Amino acid sequence: MPAPLLTISSSDRLAKKADVVVIGGGIVGVCAAYFIARQGMKVALVEKGQIGAEQSSRNWGWCRQQNRDARELPLATKSLELWEEIMADLNEDLGFRRCGLLYLSNNPKELESWAKWGKFANEQGVISHTLTSEQANERGKATQQNWLGGVFSPSDGIADPSKAAPLIAKGVIKHGGSIHQGCAARGIETQAGKVTGVITEQGVIATQQVVLAGGAWASSFCNQLDIRFPQSAVRSSILSIMPGAKGLPDALHTAAISVTKRGDGGHTLAISGSANVDITPQQLKFAGAFIPMFAKRWQVLSPGGFQAWGAGHETLKKWALDKPSPMEKNRILDPRPSHRHIQKTLTRARQMLPELRDIPIQNAWASYIDSTPDGVPVIDQACNIQGFMIAAGFSGHGFGIGPGAGKLIAEMLAGKETFVEHKQYQLARLHKNAWGKVSEF
Repeated sequence: MPAPLLTISSSDRLAKKADVVVIGGGIVGVCAAYFIARQGMKVALVEKGQIGAEQSSRNWGWCRQQNRDARELPLATKSLELWEEIMADLNEDLGFRRCGLLYLSNNPKELESWAKWGKFANEQGVISHTLTSEQANERGKATQQNWLGGVFSPSDGIADPSKAAPLIAKGVIKHGGSIHQGCAARGIETQAGKVTGVITEQGVIATQQVVLAGGAWASSFCNQLDIRFPQSAVRSSILSIMPGAKGLPDALHTAAISVTKRGDGGHTLAISGSANVDITPQQLKFAGAFIPMFAKRWQVLSPGGFQAWGAGHETLKKWALDKPSPMEKNRILDPRPSHRHIQKTLTRARQMLPELRDIPIQNAWASYIDSTPDGVPVIDQACNIQGFMIAAGFSGHGFGIGPGAGKLIAEMLAGKETFVEHKQYQLARLHKNAWGKVSEF
């Protein structure tokens, strides 16, 4: 079952020409298109299905700096500022608010790791408060448990996954861009190694710049262009419960369960990092690159099935540009959630938070979270095709850092000085030994 999602209308007709074409209408794609349009460039965004219909509407809604990889932290910090800026510009409620994020733990090693990150973060100007046992118990009193310690990040917050991407897409139109839903990009046209257009199912859009923000579909699209992009998606299952629970933190994380207050007063429940690994041709191809990540997460990853094999998003086959592509056969990835996982999540939540014991389930859904081997996105120009940029592999972090990523992409395309060094997001880093050292954070 799909997660709740606001629907918006597309532009009247397909653009014939654009300065930039963005492929993919998730949070990263719409934020990129939004900031490109604000710079006065003509941008067209094409989406095979519906704006925000995949992972961008199926996540927790967290907008956090806490425990970010050092390379992602600048994007996270900038994004918090941009969430507020976008809302002011559009005069729309994206559900963003700095409610603070609460982390609780009884694991000394975990607390030590959080404290170490907090010291690093404070050096970067990020506020992260380490909590004593007494402070953790006070902030976490809804759990009616004793805690060894925790962390509270007051400037972090949440936004509403059900409407953020669609409303920002409306902002693209406000600033002169166009949005084309139900319009899959089948491939690109090139001349002398340079982009000259995007081939869609509705016609060709002439352009010299393309941003591929295809989420879980990005690697298979890159494969059509002989670009090796190591990417693997896992299936995450989460649920929401009806309104009625009182006294819960707006955003709470523990090893057992994570809880987020929804805009309707209900709550989203999830187990952090837990997912099913569904076998696909692409996953088998890149298995060696992901061994370190899967080895690190083996306690929260479970074997999946074969539903992803036929979904098409991780195919290794090349498709014709004059016939329907896999994206047109499966316009919205809507995998079946794991019933076992949903029940485990609900049981844990009700055990930890007594307020939830009589609150019924509202909805349950699953999504495919695209990841890179090091868990950090790729935001980079392709080396073999001038004018083709990849912005994918956000590893479940895209919703929170989408605005910062979009701003960075727009600055790169305009040739401006960027607010953060972007070499750390280059694709080439993923072609090195998978066992190489990555950032501690």
